[in-house]
Amino acid sequence: MQFKYKESLLKKCKPSINKTYLFLIAGLMWLSVGIMLNTYAYKWLTNYEGNPYFYSAIGFIIGVFIYYYGFTKIVAKNIMRIKRQKEKPCIFSFMSWKSYLMVAVMMKMGNLARTSSIPKQYLSIIYIIMGFALIFSSFRYFVFLVNKDKL
Repeated sequence: MQFKYKESLLKKCKPSINKTYLFLIAGLMWLSVGIMLNTYAYKWLTNYEGNPYFYSAIGFIIGVFIYYYGFTKIVAKNIMRIKRQKEKPCIFSFMSWKSYLMVAVMMKMGNLARTSSIPKQYLSIIYIIMGFALIFSSFRYFVFLVNKDKL
């Protein structure tokens, strides 16, 4: 009997949300991180005395390829995972638990890279690649959200 009490208490404390909003949260998260990465790159390249357009173009072109050949599969898998969830899942389930671990590792790597002696114009390429791949991927969540009733 005590177990049922704890279970119902956990359900009451669980921050649940309509799963439609998980698509919006995921898209906004990917979009905001992409913008943040590109903002770092922009600041670094505006302080660079060489030609920033060269580094920007390389980052953009590779970012499109990374988006198309890598991130589209990840987003499709994530959309399917969210679609299979119950109607009122936890608000934090817009990402899988494995993804939270990957994000933590990537944040640590980004912090190490920013504080390293790598020249910022080279680092900006990596940030632009990831930034644009995330921004383009975020649009897939928004498109799904708009068209989900038509599918």
